Amino acid sequence: MLTRLKSAWHSFEERRPGVAQFVVFLVLSNGITALQLALMPLIKWLFGMTALVDTAFQVWPVGSNPDGSQYFVFDYAAGALPLGGGGLAYFLAVQITLLVAQVINFFAQRSITFKSNSSIAKAAFWYAVAYVVITILAAAAQGWYKAPIYDLFIDTWGLGGTGETLADFVTMIINAAISFWVFFPIFKVIFKQVPAEAGAQGAASDSEVRTS
Repeated sequence: MLTRLKSAWHSFEERRPGVAQFVVFLVLSNGITALQLALMPLIKWLFGMTALVDTAFQVWPVGSNPDGSQYFVFDYAAGALPLGGGGLAYFLAVQITLLVAQVINFFAQRSITFKSNSSIAKAAFWYAVAYVVITILAAAAQGWYKAPIYDLFIDTWGLGGTGETLADFVTMIINAAISFWVFFPIFKVIFKQVPAEAGAQGAASDSEVRTS
């Protein structure tokens, strides 16, 4: 049975390489999202036991909210959710979760989905640039939906701690969805397959950089 499935998949890859690549990307992305959903509550709980919850992290003011208050790209007001914004504790929990997931995603997508043999150093550089840009854009978008989601689950529906966990999941899924649709075309560019000789030279170059 397994042999038949492998044969069918290889046949599909040969006939529809682009679609097969997207399917693998989708499966791996869902796995990374599941990892994020598992890590986020744990890391948030750990930071939630620190005074960082009461340390505001509100940077890059851009314009105003509908109520006239200042709008921040990274808006984590002091105090526990939903009355506060989770403070620096929530910011660190989100960013550490994303960082761990994206490091794993980088190597998995490069090796499994795109089977890239180009320079890993160059790919890592452009991946890091894309990661920073997407993180900033996702953070800016989060300012519109984070507070309403937590208010809905915790206060409106009266779910308390369970509602906070569910709200964590929803916000993380939204972040993952943004990353999913943005990263695929970026990966198509940075994860290339080059001729064997060029790939060997790229690998040798990376080795020299690490040695020096």
